[in-house]
Amino acid sequence: MTDNENRRIDSEYFRKQFLQFFKNVPNLRPLSYFVKEGYRVVYENTKIIAKKEAEKEGFPYFLQATDLDTPFINTSSLFHVNNGDWLRYPKGRIKKGEILIEVKGKIDKVSIVPDDFPQKTLVSGSLFKLSVNNEISKNVLLCYLICSYGVAFKDRFKTNLLISYVSKPDLYRIPVPSFSDSFQQKVDKIFNVIFESKKISSKIYQQAEKILLKEVGLDTFEPSKEAVNIKSFKNSFGVTGRLDAEYYQLKYEDVITKVIEQNHDKLINLVSIKKSMEPGSANYSDAGLPFMRVADYDKSGLTEPNKKVSFDFVSEYADKIKKLKPKKGTILFSKDGSVGTAYHLRKDFNGITSSAILHLSIKDKTKVLPEYLTLALNSKVVKMQAERDAGGSIILHWRVGEIENVVVPIIDYDKQIQIAKLVEESFKLKKQSEHLLEVAKTAVEIAIEQNEKKAMEYINSNTN
Repeated sequence: MTDNENRRIDSEYFRKQFLQFFKNVPNLRPLSYFVKEGYRVVYENTKIIAKKEAEKEGFPYFLQATDLDTPFINTSSLFHVNNGDWLRYPKGRIKKGEILIEVKGKIDKVSIVPDDFPQKTLVSGSLFKLSVNNEISKNVLLCYLICSYGVAFKDRFKTNLLISYVSKPDLYRIPVPSFSDSFQQKVDKIFNVIFESKKISSKIYQQAEKILLKEVGLDTFEPSKEAVNIKSFKNSFGVTGRLDAEYYQLKYEDVITKVIEQNHDKLINLVSIKKSMEPGSANYSDAGLPFMRVADYDKSGLTEPNKKVSFDFVSEYADKIKKLKPKKGTILFSKDGSVGTAYHLRKDFNGITSSAILHLSIKDKTKVLPEYLTLALNSKVVKMQAERDAGGSIILHWRVGEIENVVVPIIDYDKQIQIAKLVEESFKLKKQSEHLLEVAKTAVEIAIEQNEKKAMEYINSNTN
């Protein structure tokens, strides 16, 4: 009956690690003690608005759990909602410095809203937003919530329905240890470097993108905004098999024309394309081989896949799966959902990918470098081709035959090398920020398990 407001009787709730934690860790306070303001919005009849219309009308962004990349927030695939929702749900508006906690779904992501994040943004009901008071650093609290102890307590309090959920009262009950000011300041300094490294990483990547666009002549290029394009049946359907007007917008033709005026090639001539497999949800399992879906990666990196395929399935299709595990150097390229997202693998991936992800292998690296091709595939040069080919569907689908015919600019090889160096420098900084986050998280665990002196020593030995 102690510490059990929900009257739980399941054995998981009373695991020894929880009881020992309460016994061994002094000065515990509930999370609510550190919260200045907290809220989770329950939306009604909220609809996602198409990106073109939303950007034209200035509609607010709609931040979802899939956009969180602990401790950062990914802005590359943000959706939009109507202005009516912005007015109707003022408590769903984000503020800089707030902590966002995933409380519905996998319950594992925690991020901090940066100072330069778009202000006109609403937060999904799967995220709880809170600001802390002066009793704790937001960075230390984030580290605690993602360390082994914070994760364990989130798991303890979540309701295990078909979709896991942690209520506000249960979230506020999570016990949080006390940390000294000097230790918190040390962690804050690490986070300053983490966010600064991420910012510089993004700037360097943008620099690489600008080199590509300048070489192709698209850095100052403005495609046509003309809504009308007159074509004969022979020169439209007779060539492409498409009759939808959107496909023939002049802006697409302008970009393609600009690319083919210079050295270029079709994607199928540059890479070999391998399709993956779809095991089906019946073969998902809590334990098994990682199964990467489109939501598990973006152009900046991979996240731990939410799904795994069972060992029985892996055993049954062992030979096929062995061939389908993507190797170092493979470019992952999405054809469904968020179409046209490319990522260059820097090491082997011990798992399989969804059938929505194609595996691209470069045929001749003396013609195109993998870092350059990946950046080109993520650029507006290819994004506009994806928009043209896959547009008009509720769930976007880019046919492999269309992907094979994507036109890719082939710029000077020395410029490709320059771009490749910038891309790798960008990823090196991102890797550094990931390392420092792990250091801060581990230091919090050491401070709890041993003492802050040991935690400080650990930080000093792993940040020099």
